Amino acid sequence: MIDHTQFQDKKIAYHTLGCKLNFAETSSIVRSLHEAGFRKAKPGEQADLCIINTCSVTDMADKKCRQAITRFIRLHPTAFVIVTGCYAQLKPNEIASIRGVDLVLGANDKFNIELYINHLEKKLTTQIYNTKINTVENFYPSCSSDDRTRFFLKVQDGCDYYCTYCTIPYARGKSRSGTIAQTVELTKQAINEGAKEIVLTGVNTGDFGKNNGESFFELIQAIDKIEANVRYRISSIEPNLLTDEIILFVANSKHFAPHFHIPLQSGSNEVLQLMKRRYTRELFAQKIQTIKTILPHAFIGVDVIVGTRGEKAAYFEDARQFIESLDISQLHVFSYSERAGTKALEIEQPVSLQDKRIRSEILHAVSDKKIKEFYLSQIGKQADVLWESTKKGKCMHGFTENYIRVIAPYNKDLINTLQTVTLMGFSEEDNTFALTVK
Repeated sequence: MIDHTQFQDKKIAYHTLGCKLNFAETSSIVRSLHEAGFRKAKPGEQADLCIINTCSVTDMADKKCRQAITRFIRLHPTAFVIVTGCYAQLKPNEIASIRGVDLVLGANDKFNIELYINHLEKKLTTQIYNTKINTVENFYPSCSSDDRTRFFLKVQDGCDYYCTYCTIPYARGKSRSGTIAQTVELTKQAINEGAKEIVLTGVNTGDFGKNNGESFFELIQAIDKIEANVRYRISSIEPNLLTDEIILFVANSKHFAPHFHIPLQSGSNEVLQLMKRRYTRELFAQKIQTIKTILPHAFIGVDVIVGTRGEKAAYFEDARQFIESLDISQLHVFSYSERAGTKALEIEQPVSLQDKRIRSEILHAVSDKKIKEFYLSQIGKQADVLWESTKKGKCMHGFTENYIRVIAPYNKDLINTLQTVTLMGFSEEDNTFALTVK
């Protein structure tokens, strides 16, 4: 039995790096610590406990994690410092070498922090608890609640795909999830806490239920039946797992937004083969066509990686032409980062940093063109916007159901409410794409 009295009124500071999945997990970790007696440190207060939840998707992510860790140690020199997350699973010894870190927790231990802290006494040497990733089987459902407007609900964890460029299976383990019943209850809890929009997220979201005989399609059917004034979005989903029945269901559902985020990674079949992806570009194009046939106003975001080993100039040019031909809304462009232990390092023909930068700039230009065209196509139409609490100067912003960012004069009474608006022209109040409303 853990003695929670020792934690009463102890102050906690925390920081999250990386994906929305990490944010959901941090929220659940902190919630359990609040229940144990901790409270959030106020600005300027010295924390008794610091938690840094890390990312390790690229070398730059590792660097940002190290910077965040040292910054927290500097700000809270007497605090008990715990580092967890993907970087902690993959490179625990690297983290342990940072003076001031007391505890490094891998993937199997980050949800059991209370078991590893005893009176928050600083350690002479860093302790590491890091289970071999192939033995990690537990699924811990999580939901972020720091932002009352949009919640991120973790429905799945891990990945069985082992793409050649990716370390995620080594950081998070095999694919696993909770049950539909458990996920529905967590969804209801988020709604009761004020969520107006819930994003279903995971490492490989479409793989939900693989470990227990259920399916992602059955999950979204069950969630859609919840009677509430809420809308849902599906986060990144693999094209081979985005079935036509899912697309059709979203088109006819009560609550799911016409918004898809689909990783392509490369528009070249030769590069997709080198990556060990599980689809061809022809299948990807078919998915886009199906979405646009059924939901012509749907927003489609696409992930693309440039500069992977083996991406010849001719392959990139072929990919660029293919991507330009797609009726999509936006690209999320990433430059390839070499990761130790991945099969991609066995591929010859690395791409220079200069070529990576040039290819990234080319696809960012394609993305700007795509999103502007999509926004222009929606001007004059009505949409439902969820106003968010973020305030820039005298303006507030929000997103429509099809993920168009809109801007309007700040009105605190509208925050976290859905409002039907008419989409007008491009905003001049912001340096990002946004439309004004009437």
